[in-house]
Amino acid sequence: MCGIFGQFSFGRGPVDPAVISAMAGSIQHRGPDATGYHADETAVLGNCRLSILDLSEASNQPMVSDDGQTVVVQNGEIFNFIELRRDLERRGVRFHTSGDTEVLLRGFETWGPDFVTRLNGMFAIAIFEGRNGRLYLYRDRLGVKPLFLAGGPQEGRLWFASEIKAILQNGHDYPPDMGALAQYFALNYVPQPDTVFQGIRHLPPGHMARVDATGVSITRYWDLARISAQPDMSPAEAQAGLLQLLDDATRIRMRSDAPFGAFLSGGLDSSSVVGFMSLYKSNGLHTFSVGFDDPRFDESAYALMAAKRFGTLHERHLSAPTSADLWPQFIYHCDQPHGDVSFIPTLQVSRAAARQVKMVLTGDGGDELFGGYDKYLNVFPGGGTDHLSDGWEDAFARQSGLLQGHEARDILTGPLAEAFGDADPYRALSSEIRKVDHMDRINQVLFAETVTLLPGNNLVKPDRMALANSLEVRSPFLDYRMAEFAFLVPGHLKLHGGETKWILKKAVEPLLGSSLTWRKKQMFTVPVGEWFRDALAGHCREMLLDGRLEARGIIDINGVRSMVEAHVARTHNFNRQLRALYSLELWYRLFVDRDPVWLDQARTPDLRVIEGA
Repeated sequence: MCGIFGQFSFGRGPVDPAVISAMAGSIQHRGPDATGYHADETAVLGNCRLSILDLSEASNQPMVSDDGQTVVVQNGEIFNFIELRRDLERRGVRFHTSGDTEVLLRGFETWGPDFVTRLNGMFAIAIFEGRNGRLYLYRDRLGVKPLFLAGGPQEGRLWFASEIKAILQNGHDYPPDMGALAQYFALNYVPQPDTVFQGIRHLPPGHMARVDATGVSITRYWDLARISAQPDMSPAEAQAGLLQLLDDATRIRMRSDAPFGAFLSGGLDSSSVVGFMSLYKSNGLHTFSVGFDDPRFDESAYALMAAKRFGTLHERHLSAPTSADLWPQFIYHCDQPHGDVSFIPTLQVSRAAARQVKMVLTGDGGDELFGGYDKYLNVFPGGGTDHLSDGWEDAFARQSGLLQGHEARDILTGPLAEAFGDADPYRALSSEIRKVDHMDRINQVLFAETVTLLPGNNLVKPDRMALANSLEVRSPFLDYRMAEFAFLVPGHLKLHGGETKWILKKAVEPLLGSSLTWRKKQMFTVPVGEWFRDALAGHCREMLLDGRLEARGIIDINGVRSMVEAHVARTHNFNRQLRALYSLELWYRLFVDRDPVWLDQARTPDLRVIEGA
C-alpha cells in the first residue's frame, strides 16, 4: 500500500525537482516508510511506501529492471502475487525480493502490457519503458485504489497521482467544475471519471492508459457488464459459491509481513470476514469498532458479540459531537466534497487501529453486490419487479439521490443552478442501470451502484480515511471473482421475501449464528442531523450563514436559511442536505480559498504537507 505520483512529458523536458518533492510531500501520509522517484527527460515515477509485504529496503520503489529500461511504481497490493511468482519462476524468471512489486515488474517483462488481466488485487500501477518512451497506467477492476490524471499533449505534460492534492502541486490552476458540483448535489458524491476540479479526472476502474509521444490512449481491460445472471441457479449453488469465494478471498488478503487486524462493526459483512479470518488466525486477531451514545446509530453491542464469538482482541471507541471537529480532515483527505459523514467514524477507527496494526480487513462491497440497503426494497418491495413502469431507472436515481422535489430550485443559484438544469445530473447512475438491460432489474440497480456509488463514494472512505493514518485496508468482497460471481446470482435470491442480502445471510448463518445474521441492519453513520439540532446548531448556522457560502454565487442563502431553521425546529429533516452544504463550504475554504486557519485544522499532526501555489 502506497501513494504514487508522476508525469509524462510531451517534449517539455524534465520537471523541476521542487515540484517532485512537493508532490511526494503532499501524500506522504499514504506511505511514510520510504520515498523514492525516477526522473528523466520524459517521465517521473514516484512512490511513498507503506511497507506491508517484504519489509526490507529491497522492495522500496521505484523498482527498476536489470537493464535499467523498465521502471515500476504501484499503490496497493497484488493478492495472488505468490501464485504469479511461481508461474514466472517456472518460466525461468529469477527474483531478488519477496514482495509483490517485483512480481509486477517481472510479469510486465514476461507477458507484456496485458499482464494486468492476471492480477487479483487492488492497485494503481505506473510502468515506464525507457527504450520506447512509453508510460502505462493501470487501475484495478473495481476502483478500490484511486488514480487521478490531468493534462495531456496539448498542455505538454500528463500528470498522475493517487490523490488530487499531489497534482495540485504542479502550479497549474484547476477551478471548480460546476457540472461536477451539480452531480454532487444530485448524488451526494461526484461520480467518476469527473472531479470537482476542471481538468482533473479519474482513470476509470478496469481501465489502462498508454501514453507516448503520439498522445494518450485509454482502453478497458475488464467489464463487469458482460456478466449475465444464471436464472436457474439454486440457493444451494449460490451459497456454495459464495462461501468458497469469500473463504479464498479472505485467505489471500491475510498475506502480510506486517501486523494486521479487522474493522468489525457487528454488521453482516464485517462479521463474516472476521469469521473467515478466525479460521486462519485462531488467536491474537485485533478488531476495532466505533460506537455512539445514541442507540439508533450504535452497533457496538453486535461488534462485541461477534468479537466474543470469534475470540478477537476487540477495541471499541466512542464518537461524540466533538467528532465534527474532524470534518476538515475528512474533506482535506478526500480532496472533494462528500455528504456521507460516515467518513468521520472511519477516520476515528482507522486512527485507533493504526496504533496496533498496519493493515485491516473490512466488509466493504457486500451491500452493493448482494443488495444490502433498505432503499432496494423501496424500489423492489418483497423482491418483486413486475410493478416497474417506463422511466423507473430515472426514478431510482432521483429517489436515492440528495436533492428532492423543488429543493434544487430552492438552494442552487447562478452557474451551479444552470449546470444542474442543463444536463441530467443523475445520469451517471441512471445510465449505468440502462447499460445492462440484459440483467434482471434487481441486478441492474446493483450493477449501477457497484460501478458508480462504490468507486465514487464508498471506496473513497476506507482508502482516504485509513491512509490518512498510514493504514492499509483490504476487503474480500471486492475480489473481482466475487464481483463476477455476484452478478451470476439472480436478483430474486438477493432480495427475497422482504429480506436484504437473503442469499448471503443464508450462506453465512452457520458461521455467524442467527442473532448476528438476521438482525436489522443499521446504517454506519454519525448522528450529525441530531447534533445540528442541539450541540452543533450554532456551529451549523455559523458555517452556512456567515456570508462566505453566499458570496460564492452558487447557493441561494435564503433557501439554506429556511432549511437550517426548519431542521433545528424539527419541522423537517434536512440532515443530508445540510451535511452536503457543510462539506461543500469546507471544500471551498480548503481548496479554493486556501484558508490557513482551516488548513491547519485539516492537517493531522504527523502530516508534512507542502501546499501548492
